[in-house]
Amino acid sequence: MNRPAGRAVAALRGAVGFLTRLPVGRDERAWRAFRATPAAFPLAGYLVGALVALPFVAAPFLPAATVAFAYVVAVYAVTGINHVDGVADLGDAAVVHGDAAERREVMRDTTVGVGAALAVGGVLLGLGLGALALAAAPVRAAAAVVVATEVGAKAGMAAVACVGTATHEGLGSALTRNAAPRSFALPALLSAPAALLAWPGVAPAAALGGALAAGAAVVGWARAALGGVSGDAFGAVNEVGRVAGLHAGVIAWTLS
Repeated sequence: MNRPAGRAVAALRGAVGFLTRLPVGRDERAWRAFRATPAAFPLAGYLVGALVALPFVAAPFLPAATVAFAYVVAVYAVTGINHVDGVADLGDAAVVHGDAAERREVMRDTTVGVGAALAVGGVLLGLGLGALALAAAPVRAAAAVVVATEVGAKAGMAAVACVGTATHEGLGSALTRNAAPRSFALPALLSAPAALLAWPGVAPAAALGGALAAGAAVVGWARAALGGVSGDAFGAVNEVGRVAGLHAGVIAWTLS
């Protein structure tokens, strides 16, 4: 295997290791390759989406509520809860009446506040209700929306890596240090096929766009309220993007 191909495979392994609980990509070589390759984010999103879409294959045979619950369980069985911590920390920061430094200080506090509880609860409720509605869709359409949603959420994380400015040394700086705004061209290109997964249906395109738009909103808020991004912002972009993408896909399918 030549060096560029080897680096690409290592970066994808690193992305899977970072974004899931699968036992791959946890070595130092994979991590170094991944943090220098934003395009690995959406590529891993296709894999994550395919795995968490599996409950919808059983939708014709199970109650919609059971499918929705199985989907939420699948999401966190596959991806873990590390990214949810970003939602919790940003939720606590959002309710602070103070400047950016005070909000960042609250995010370092390990105590779970009301803002965190509301933010995480909102994400879980949003996922469950979105999945409940999506369970009524044909299996192909539902699976396509779920995959496009994951790709969009991961593309949002790639965008943070490319355009974000880290507030301090840590995970955020490790992921933003080696990327520039022009680096987002390749992640965007690799994400685009997800919009066509149920062609001529437009629901996957809506899911992809909804996830990206929500991610952009989170980054915009982080810049204004926190002075930049951190590892928590990456996690929140992923989780909020997933909820927004799922509901955008459901709305598009309902109206089509």
